[in-house]
Amino acid sequence: MNAALYTTGTSSFTASATIPPITASIKSSGKSSRVHAAAANHHHQQECNYNSLRSLILNVADDFINTFIDPPSSHRPSTDPRFVLSGNFSPVVDELPPTECHVIHGSLPPCLDGAYIRNGPNPQHHPRGPYHFFDGDGMLHALTISRAHPPTLCSRYVKTYKYLTERAAGATLIPNIFSGFNGFPAAAARSILAAARILAGQFDPGNGIGVANTSLAFFDDRLFALGESDLPYAVRLTEDGDIETLGRHDFDGGLALTMTAHPKTDLQTGETFAFRYCHAWRATWRMIGVGGRKQPDVPIFSLSRPSLIHDFVITKKYAVFVDIQIAMQGPMEMVFGSGSPVGVDPKKTPRVGLIPRYAADDSEMRWFDVIGFNPFHSINAWDEEGGGDVVVLLATNIMSVEHALETSSEHIHGLVEKVRIDLNAGTVSRVPVSTRNLDFGVVNPGYVGRKNRFVYAGVGDPLPKISGVVKLDVGDEMGRGENTVACRMFGSGCFGGEPFFVAKNPKDTNGEEDDGYVVTYVHDEKNGASRFLVMDAQSPELEIVAAVKLPRRIPYGLHGLFLRESDVRRAGRP
Repeated sequence: MNAALYTTGTSSFTASATIPPITASIKSSGKSSRVHAAAANHHHQQECNYNSLRSLILNVADDFINTFIDPPSSHRPSTDPRFVLSGNFSPVVDELPPTECHVIHGSLPPCLDGAYIRNGPNPQHHPRGPYHFFDGDGMLHALTISRAHPPTLCSRYVKTYKYLTERAAGATLIPNIFSGFNGFPAAAARSILAAARILAGQFDPGNGIGVANTSLAFFDDRLFALGESDLPYAVRLTEDGDIETLGRHDFDGGLALTMTAHPKTDLQTGETFAFRYCHAWRATWRMIGVGGRKQPDVPIFSLSRPSLIHDFVITKKYAVFVDIQIAMQGPMEMVFGSGSPVGVDPKKTPRVGLIPRYAADDSEMRWFDVIGFNPFHSINAWDEEGGGDVVVLLATNIMSVEHALETSSEHIHGLVEKVRIDLNAGTVSRVPVSTRNLDFGVVNPGYVGRKNRFVYAGVGDPLPKISGVVKLDVGDEMGRGENTVACRMFGSGCFGGEPFFVAKNPKDTNGEEDDGYVVTYVHDEKNGASRFLVMDAQSPELEIVAAVKLPRRIPYGLHGLFLRESDVRRAGRP
């Protein structure tokens, strides 16, 4: 695994899949100039015809693959668009400009002066072949809240290179990572087709192939839409609540290829930590210092094979990774195995790894085997006080890891666990926090990397559909088993997404950890309406103190955040 510490900068691109117009400077006059102009136009027309024929041939090849080699199948429901894109998982057809909303219950608390933004997949083109939930183009749904005017909702695509190129082409060009390689024949056929499209100039993978559909992060006074298969995309909210994509961001050339969708920011120091992984480089640890100064990458070579490490956490002393049984498949495994670039290795023993936050290399990396521990999402971690060298980790363990990449699988059960790692003794102990099926656990953002008492998590029904929110007490008096201290179920036929905690006064260092609100989008499948809910985090029933009726439905998605109005202004700088 490769690890890296780094700083920031900006980079943007302009993409166009259209043929550039011919601009001819013809200085001669009369018959000669007309001949030259006619020749230029004739050449341009021939080039257009050739490109159209080339696109037609490649599209026919794509249709052949999707019809005869690897068509969607009900035997693989997690990649069958008829199943994956059903109900409220189906995409909204159009973007939504800022549109006024109405508060239909209670009143919005004064501290919610800013914007709640959630990311999620929303494919712009109906899939021709197999499709996985993780493959869709990223769409941001931003609810802007102000004491000066009613709230407004805006939904916009993240204008990635992939999105812009395929919008201009009117069809999908770049293979889907999670669904495009089902077995060797499909993997080989789509790889050859992708190479042909690259040679034909239909897309350039050097500009990125990601969809920025997973999460958002705010650091270095910038707001980023993230997906781990590409670099971050800088976005901003305008004064009227609209969403604009500023471009692909490489931190002044300091960041290459990809970055995690889950960077971690220590609000006390202002530092942001991240990593990346890929087939060739295992993983790379990195830090972005105050003011966007990227530190040198730190490669982590101690991974036995490239792994799908989706998330991590930090403490004041360490970064904590979990090397789970979901791994990146090598060429031979893709040929003779499932054909997918991602798969489960049942022979692999999961491990927890710790590296000092400011490590110069991975020589101080410590790994601990933890049998049966496969968290996709980590929640928080901290250094235990009282002497010694002990780290406490909170994470959601996927109990049936072989089903982890399935969409809405009833076989997936997320178990929140509290893990204690004693580096001096070399021991690891684990305690379940709740027996419920939970995921998307969050804490008060001010407690990232610090000891926290409360966790807010979504109740899977099944995941990624969320039927309610629970508040867990993970403090020192926590018992084994069930530690739910508050719960709010959304009601029959109503499902939401990841909860997010908003503190009433984040600058109050003496304030109570749970003094704030839990917010999320909720959709009613009976009447097709979506709402924004605000829940009192200190109430035993997570009482709903405000509800906003949204002008149209919000499809089920992934991660989001709340930005205060001052942060919206800082991130809004073009």
